[in-house]
Amino acid sequence: MEKTAKEKFRLGIFVVAGTILIVLAAYLIGNQQHIFGNTFTLHTTFKNVNGLQKGNNVRYAGINIGTVKDIEMINDTAISVAMLIQNKMLPHIKKNALATIGSDGLVGSMIINIVPGQGEASLVKPETMISSYSRVATADMLNTLSVTNENAALLLQDLLRISGSMNSNTGAIGRLLNEPEMAEDLQETLRNLRLASENTAMMMKELGTVIGKYNIEQSVASTVFSDSIAGAKLRLTIDHLENSSVHLHSVATQLDAMVGEIKEGKGAINYLSTDTVLVGHLERTVQNLDQGMYRFNQNMEALQHNFLTRGYFRKLERKKAKSEKSRD
Repeated sequence: MEKTAKEKFRLGIFVVAGTILIVLAAYLIGNQQHIFGNTFTLHTTFKNVNGLQKGNNVRYAGINIGTVKDIEMINDTAISVAMLIQNKMLPHIKKNALATIGSDGLVGSMIINIVPGQGEASLVKPETMISSYSRVATADMLNTLSVTNENAALLLQDLLRISGSMNSNTGAIGRLLNEPEMAEDLQETLRNLRLASENTAMMMKELGTVIGKYNIEQSVASTVFSDSIAGAKLRLTIDHLENSSVHLHSVATQLDAMVGEIKEGKGAINYLSTDTVLVGHLERTVQNLDQGMYRFNQNMEALQHNFLTRGYFRKLERKKAKSEKSRD
């Protein structure tokens, strides 16, 4: 059955309207992707594009200025990215600008952010290569947190062991803090050491006086002391002994003063040994740190089972299994 002129007219109108709509849609999409506008190309290089794809937006100071034109693998540590940028941005982007890869929202597609650089620099030109900055990936942050968690747990164990040793009077520090007899013995030892130092200094002084008054030429030992090298060595030895006795006396005096302060209730060591409230606070602090680390582990476990993030962790596990399989 032949079509009437009216039906042919309607068909023609439908075809023309459809063609206009297709052309308009193609123009709008192309304009959105900056295909039909005046554009130029910028280049940059990343170590990891983190899921970036062709057609993703390029932003400068939060404004969409272009799209990703091409992504090409150069080698195992470098990926070249070409960006299609509007010509109106030529007076604004400088050669010291930095390109970074970010996310458009929490679960949005990846985008490239161009950040202005510091200081003065010339403006970019078409086909200019700008520097890039790779941010730390989420997997790297989780690995770092895991290592930090393990180190904190080991530190808490050491603190608990030291605190328990101090409270149970085991070890030198625990006995020094909790046994007054040990402090008295130490003070007596220092007193004897100071007396010995004083006696040594007096003996060295007398020996020096005797040697100074000794008439070597008229003595029986003249043959011994006639050697100038031996005499010089003997005088040097005596000088060293005198210096050592002076230093020993000074150290003994300082130690005696320190033990006296401990016995009289002065200083931080006496405060730690007598203040039971501080020891209780220290134990509670260690317990709170231990509980905090336990809750942190529970939160990490919950994060792995959360429906928003478990896909990411499963992806990491598959990637790890694939890597281990490839090594085998």
